[in-house]
Amino acid sequence: MPKGHFIVVPEVSSERRRYVPMGFMDDSVLCSNKVRLMPNATLYHFGILTSNVHMAWMRAVCGRLKSDYDYSIKIVYNNFPWPTPRDAQRAKIEQTSQAILDARTLYPDASLADLYDETTMPPELRKAHQQNDRAVMQAYGFSVKDMTESKCVAELMRMYQKLAELR
Repeated sequence: MPKGHFIVVPEVSSERRRYVPMGFMDDSVLCSNKVRLMPNATLYHFGILTSNVHMAWMRAVCGRLKSDYDYSIKIVYNNFPWPTPRDAQRAKIEQTSQAILDARTLYPDASLADLYDETTMPPELRKAHQQNDRAVMQAYGFSVKDMTESKCVAELMRMYQKLAELR
């Protein structure tokens, strides 16, 4: 992977989206002041941050602009408890992350806003996200079959509390 990749997170995103449409860009892209940038990113980081696990955390702790999500680096990202995956789990997340990016390329004329409209999300992209969600949940040791969003957030909060005690 070439150096200079970063994750682009919109500062504000519609509450109607299941996934905040994040970009995985190289350093040739210019960004506006309406996004957050996470430098030195890998496909693994992208997979975790674009997963439903991170989205559940974001929905629980983010601020709001009217009713839309307001993604804060200090509140959402800095306090997010990351998993400690085995090598095979990390590789699986990298693979499913690439599948998300590949699914997006099937629609070259669509913007991220178009692709992440909950009512018209392309089936290939939805499937790629669902596979990534499963891979990330497995890296956390979460049950893929019966993990609800509220259970996921509760477990992430427990992980966060343990991390906060160590600081």
